[in-house]
Amino acid sequence: MSKRTSIGSWAYTIGPYGKNPVDFPTVCTTLKKLGFDGVELGGFPPHPNPGNPNAANDAWPGAMPEKSQRAELKAQMKEWGLGFSGIAANLWGEKLINTDDQTKYIAEFRKNSEFCADLGIQGLRVDCVQPPTIHREIDYATALKRVSETWKTCCDIAAGAGQYVTWEVEPGFAFNKPSDAIRVHDAVNKPNFGIQYDTCHGQMVAVVGARHEGGKETYPSQVDYIRMLDGRINHIHLIDSDNTCHKDANGQDETSSHPPFGKGLLNFDEIMPPLLKAARVPHDWWTIDLCFWPDAWAATETCKKYLDGLVARYGA
Repeated sequence: MSKRTSIGSWAYTIGPYGKNPVDFPTVCTTLKKLGFDGVELGGFPPHPNPGNPNAANDAWPGAMPEKSQRAELKAQMKEWGLGFSGIAANLWGEKLINTDDQTKYIAEFRKNSEFCADLGIQGLRVDCVQPPTIHREIDYATALKRVSETWKTCCDIAAGAGQYVTWEVEPGFAFNKPSDAIRVHDAVNKPNFGIQYDTCHGQMVAVVGARHEGGKETYPSQVDYIRMLDGRINHIHLIDSDNTCHKDANGQDETSSHPPFGKGLLNFDEIMPPLLKAARVPHDWWTIDLCFWPDAWAATETCKKYLDGLVARYGA
């Protein structure tokens, strides 16, 4: 069976699109016209989300705290002929590494898990929330324990709903070195926990060594990193890399830039075979990620055509 294709909806709501986001119905109807099978939901305003994590849902764009609202969205997705390949849960406002009390994070994760259960979403994406500079403030062992123990609890919550948790290792967050990926994955040690492999992030964390604290840890090719992760990858994002980071408001490196296919330097004919061999993905989705790309909406169609080529060569 051929792979199903999706794209992350956050590309059209944050960064360059933050002040002029593309509404969710327009995203979905356009993706359907382009031949996508689904969308990966950025579960935060203005797209559908479980609600304001800090206050009432009044005037919180896209909030769907009620089961009836979620049922309507599920029916609408069916009418559009689209599925959800996963969700990027809105946990960035929570504390994870910089506190010894993660109850608020866990409560918010639970709320997202319930939201996903109502919509039939199987995979929940997480990251380490705090930037890599947090390693200057919190000792490594303490940070590792806080992350792993919290995610163990989250994995148990997700498992109860038949869901998996996927951790996106990227330059913008703590534990962004290749050895960190192994160490955190081993520490969590839950069957429904794995690493979300994004080909752009893989290039930046394993070859460029972007935003590594305390010295870079790099390899000649991200293929070396992929082989390290054998059996640990449970979700795949495909996009190019030009070896640069997106810049924050102060002009400093933030996270990977995610250029469209063909605007970077990745050789997917080298990457795909080892990636597919290393991955243990519990579904048939391949997802495009154009996060922070300034013209993501216009680039979507050409990226879909490129992805179709990868599916034709490697997705059977």
